[in-house]
Amino acid sequence: MHVAQFVHRYPPAVGGAEAWAERLSRYLVSQGDRVTVWTTTALDLPAFTRRGFRELPPGDSEQDGVTVRRFRPDFRWPGRRLLMKAASLVPIRSWQAMTQPWAPVSLRMWQQAARPPADLGVVHAIAFPYAAIIQSGLRLARRAGVPFVVTPFLHLGDPDDPRDPIRRAYTAPHLRQLLLAADRVLVQTPTEGDTVRRMGVRSDRIVLQGLGVDPAECTGGRRQATRARWGIGPGDIVVGHLANLSIEKGTPDLLAAVEMARQAGAPVRVVLAGPRMPSFERFWKWSGPADWITVLGAISDVEKRDFYAAIDLFALPSRSDSFGLVFLEAWANGVPAIGYRAGGVADVIRHERDGQLVRCGDLDGLAGAIRRLAADAALRAEWGTAGRERLGREFRWADKLRVAREALTKP
Repeated sequence: MHVAQFVHRYPPAVGGAEAWAERLSRYLVSQGDRVTVWTTTALDLPAFTRRGFRELPPGDSEQDGVTVRRFRPDFRWPGRRLLMKAASLVPIRSWQAMTQPWAPVSLRMWQQAARPPADLGVVHAIAFPYAAIIQSGLRLARRAGVPFVVTPFLHLGDPDDPRDPIRRAYTAPHLRQLLLAADRVLVQTPTEGDTVRRMGVRSDRIVLQGLGVDPAECTGGRRQATRARWGIGPGDIVVGHLANLSIEKGTPDLLAAVEMARQAGAPVRVVLAGPRMPSFERFWKWSGPADWITVLGAISDVEKRDFYAAIDLFALPSRSDSFGLVFLEAWANGVPAIGYRAGGVADVIRHERDGQLVRCGDLDGLAGAIRRLAADAALRAEWGTAGRERLGREFRWADKLRVAREALTKP
């Protein structure tokens, strides 16, 4: 079967949806399917709307047996945001999908989607809230008369805030329309499935998939050498954080909580890994560096193994994760996890069994969780081991990929 996958970025761009798109594409090829990925040229997220950031040339290429079609984003000029914001006020959902002020729009992708290949079997669109990319996928599916499948990766924010801005953004009317147009919707957790159902998608169109982990990809790092390189003392407890460093991922909240834990006497340091987003840069200019903070930036696969091997606990107080693959990677290394009780994360971490869940924005609670784990090596080992023991039962890539392929190839 010929599968067309639409995603806002594709590796070597780094990100969770990007990595999933690549893994699924490779798997489909290994099963005898033909895969064409439709994506943008952007490597850096700001390249969606501004020039001068990293991107690849437009055009078609082959990556691991996958045909990758890269389209350059349009409307990247000063004043774009205000103009697109005004345009998006027109109450036509398909038009609103194409006029998001901060998201990529490619007119050439839209035009090419009107000419489907004769052998196309299914279209799979990945990752809200990049609606223009998904709208182009819908156009291709409708022109070809083939099923349209969506993996939205909904970010649901703070469940205690009825007007949470992240949830409102990911469940906006124009995105709801795209879900309702889908023949099947792949969700990562029961919470995401319940949300999609409340948005009007029929239960028989919802497929619970979830994510997996390959321990060989994230274990085997060098603990002592890495801690020495970071300047970690023998009595220091290292809190690791791997994400797009940003307010949405909880990076400033984590730093504030670690500082509170340190003021209470906990010997903790924090190591931040991942690309620095504009919201973090603004925060960083205001807060400034400290000798207990190590900022690594984006890390390679080898550096990721070292990162997990060298930390003592992992914290991602994020409001914008549909699942949290990094929790699985931490558990693969026997490291316990701390997260906000937001979105699908609450379905992944088992509170007080392999990690701790904290109410969104509760810095005292976050600091308390850090202090507790920093002071109790036995508890860290117990929760880390409990998480690792789940991986072979609940989070095997072979199972998750098979579910996804069955959803795509279902008549």
